[in-house]
Amino acid sequence: MWSAVDLGAATMGAARTPFDATGISIDTRTLQPGDLFIALVGENGDGHAHVAEALAKGAAGALVQHDLPGATLLVHNTLDALWGLGRYARARFRGKMVAVTGSVGKTTTKEMLRTIFATVGKTHAAPASYNNQWGVPLTLARLPADAAYCVAELGTNHPGEISPLSKLVRPDVAVITAIEAAHIGYFGSIEAIATEKSAIGDGLPPNGVAVLPADSHLLGRLAVRARRTDTFGLAQVIEMHPDQDGTTVTAQVENREVQFRVNAPGLHMVLNALAALTAASVLGIDGSAAIAGFTPGAGRGLRRELQGDIRLLDESYNANGASMHAALAVLRNSPGRRMAVLGDMLELGTHGPAEHLALAPAVSQSADVVFTCGPLMQGLFNALPAALRAAHAADSAALAPLVKAAAAAGDVILVKGSLGSRMATVVRALEGIG
Repeated sequence: MWSAVDLGAATMGAARTPFDATGISIDTRTLQPGDLFIALVGENGDGHAHVAEALAKGAAGALVQHDLPGATLLVHNTLDALWGLGRYARARFRGKMVAVTGSVGKTTTKEMLRTIFATVGKTHAAPASYNNQWGVPLTLARLPADAAYCVAELGTNHPGEISPLSKLVRPDVAVITAIEAAHIGYFGSIEAIATEKSAIGDGLPPNGVAVLPADSHLLGRLAVRARRTDTFGLAQVIEMHPDQDGTTVTAQVENREVQFRVNAPGLHMVLNALAALTAASVLGIDGSAAIAGFTPGAGRGLRRELQGDIRLLDESYNANGASMHAALAVLRNSPGRRMAVLGDMLELGTHGPAEHLALAPAVSQSADVVFTCGPLMQGLFNALPAALRAAHAADSAALAPLVKAAAAAGDVILVKGSLGSRMATVVRALEGIG
């Protein structure tokens, strides 16, 4: 994937001994022999402390900003060098690039596009939500030069982050899934969030296309920086037939009537599918048959049958008001005793208490029993009817055994909260039933 010459040109680094690399790693736990290990420095620690371990595990070499022994490539700043790798990889890529952003649905839409593109050509996308200042260049640095399609996910929780990411990715098609109050604590208003998301258009070439959410009342603000736009939304839908496992849809996509199946329940999944199908259609691809191959990932709506006839709706990866409402709607339409296990929605700033209280009507309509954890969810818990309130705990570790003890045959259990609420702890406890 990376010759010694290309590594030097991309990073402007000085190698003790030139080496080639077959992949890129930033984590010794997942490093493969032949990888270039990049010693990033950040909130999670200093990667230089793991260089010796990486080389011992078979790394071809390490990208470092401190002079260390072994097969190293010395640069001024390893994050800047990672961006250099991303730029170089994007420049040599001759396939089609799609970038996806939005307040909700980014990763799901990315995975739907991966599923569609993989049926027609070699496709590359990050294995997880690599959508930030290191994740996006890492996605590009791992991009095979001979791939036909690449899907990059762009995220933000502070103003000014989307534009440089878009300029790095330089997408042929830019998708905005939806605008909601996620991370509003750092933006101040939903209008500011829309303005930030619209910056995905900054990296579009003159013939690039933006795919935008027609149902958003902020559509006009989103279109400001786009050259050409297509839209997706409920107006496209001709017929929908939902069931417990998904939805069969007839819709208009780029002036064509198509039928498709989404094997994940909920209207939000249909809208994500329409975004993906529209983006694919812009590139001349009919993904209506392929999208049936998509299944939600862990923490993002994955449905699992647990021992004891218990069904788990795993939404533990993230949460905001919009995604909470979508998940609760799925729970509401599920048979059996409906259990909602909810953790704090984070990064809402002063809007946090009100956003949590606003969930009370939807929770009351959707759940038969409710467990919550975290200081913000305490307000919601107190506002619910006494008959619904099972237990509240300070955190997910304290809540998990209470939920596990209460789970019974025939239950359908929704587990949802922001990543920082660590609701996967509850999921792991439920997986241990039996």
